[in-house]
Amino acid sequence: MYLYENKIVKVFKDYLPPTESSYEADKQRFAHSCGLSVPQVLDVTKIDGKQAIVMEYIKGKTIGELFLENMELAEYYIDISIDIQREIHEIHADSLESMSQKLRHKLESAPQLENRQKEKLLKKLDSMTYEKMLCHGDFHLLNLIMSEDQVTIIDWVDASAGDIRADVCRTYLLYSELSSEVAELYLRLYCEKTGLKKDAILQWSPILAGARLTENVSMESTERLLDIVNHYCPVE
Repeated sequence: MYLYENKIVKVFKDYLPPTESSYEADKQRFAHSCGLSVPQVLDVTKIDGKQAIVMEYIKGKTIGELFLENMELAEYYIDISIDIQREIHEIHADSLESMSQKLRHKLESAPQLENRQKEKLLKKLDSMTYEKMLCHGDFHLLNLIMSEDQVTIIDWVDASAGDIRADVCRTYLLYSELSSEVAELYLRLYCEKTGLKKDAILQWSPILAGARLTENVSMESTERLLDIVNHYCPVE
């Protein structure tokens, strides 16, 4: 990703499917069309034979950078992020890819999981009932750019129509990889603001931990994710 003529150009890896750029751009366009503060997609093209998206440049720092520079303001920055995440979660997203289908595919292809564990996790996934709302899929402070007058949400490739509780749980799991204190602060504030119950959110933990095993995570993270899965779905 680089800045060119006051535009951001995102170039995709060669191993990705040929539809990856349009797949991501469509999700970003959908979020933008819903009135969210999201960079406008200007073009989907090829650069030196590689897929690329050209999008609006948003000047500013990520809230994640500001957070690390001002740790004493942790609650302030997380509070801002929750308000933005709640805005996302108010949008109906029936036209987007199903969260359940995305998670099912990941669980089925996770090499670290025993077949019996996969069966249990898929059964748990199928038992979940929810309204299909817009979920970012990778919501955290580094995907929020703060400029002078607003906060802009970036990186929409993992967006789906799903359960907002799962989206919150995913954010919680991402934070807990780095700091349990930040993760617990985030979850507490989210529950206080929305009235959602912690248990209702964390019921998604084994499913999301199992699905995350297919992502490029460190060995340390892999062990932690397997611990979460094994807690709910022990190997028999």
